[in-house]
Amino acid sequence: MTWEQHREQLAKEYAHPPVLAKDLPHELEDRINYLPRYARRADNMQVKLFEAAIAENTETDEPHAPPIHIINDIDDDLTPPYEFHYSNLMWHGEGVPKPDWENLRGCDCIGPCDPKSETCICAQRHRQHFESPGFLYDERGRLTSQGYPIFECNDLCRCSDDCINRVVQRGRKYPINICKTEDKGWGVFAGHKRIPANTYIGIYAGEYLTESEAEERGVLYNKFGRTYLFDVDFWHLRVDDPNWTSKYSIDAYHAGNFTRYLNHSCDPNCSINAVYINEANIDKPLLAIFTTRDVRPGDELCFSYYGEDDDSDEDAPKSPHESICMPNDAVYRECRCGAAKCTGNMWR
Repeated sequence: MTWEQHREQLAKEYAHPPVLAKDLPHELEDRINYLPRYARRADNMQVKLFEAAIAENTETDEPHAPPIHIINDIDDDLTPPYEFHYSNLMWHGEGVPKPDWENLRGCDCIGPCDPKSETCICAQRHRQHFESPGFLYDERGRLTSQGYPIFECNDLCRCSDDCINRVVQRGRKYPINICKTEDKGWGVFAGHKRIPANTYIGIYAGEYLTESEAEERGVLYNKFGRTYLFDVDFWHLRVDDPNWTSKYSIDAYHAGNFTRYLNHSCDPNCSINAVYINEANIDKPLLAIFTTRDVRPGDELCFSYYGEDDDSDEDAPKSPHESICMPNDAVYRECRCGAAKCTGNMWR
């Protein structure tokens, strides 16, 4: 056995097991919701518990991220509805395969990867989908191009932790707040620092679902006017298979993070890009959110619920409810993004 084979065997043996949706905890949420309102308001208890749960549940995978604060200067709602488990993890639903470690490969680079290397496996993956050599990150960890699949170095790679091709796995670097808005419910806003263009914000976390399960949930969600479902549907998944159809969706209703509160905008300052780290299954990328332009302190972070105007329906994940909802479903609401080119609709 070569050292490379031994290294991969050890990495796979000690790989983190996938978290399963059936094991989602809910005791804290149940206890808080059981308390009378006056008890939850006492000493701002519900807000403190919500913020503490955010910090505790992301301590392992995002230990250096700035704290997230819940702010409501609009009405007397204490926090967003306490109905989900806060997590940056991807929870696997029934019928969704576990992460594919068997086919995962790592690079043999010493120290940080050289973007111009001809032998780096990770750089080779990028060149399969992006014509320019090197990685899609610059030396500051910002995207050089949006809309292309990103293959970060993984746990099998020999390169150092400061490798230029490790960004999403390092977590969020800029402070954000979850704030109540006047007419759009809860939203996500930049903290006290300007967020530069092409900066990583977070992944759209939640449950991986099969397409059939997503459609069933979508019918229900549409009726009461709130859905957190998105198809995993990117142009690079269709390239080699004209008959390809979406296999999985991500649902942030029962588990998710602050990204579930990102509102729609017809002129968004964020976009979703497919990112692969410890996953060889091309149909199961992470949905990573990056800014598309500089975001000033206090500005709202938004993305388009139906992708960019010039890329039809292939460059961004979609909500599966669009193909199964009825015109009178409650999910159809007037867009209130306030953009100069607002279409008036959140869904096409």
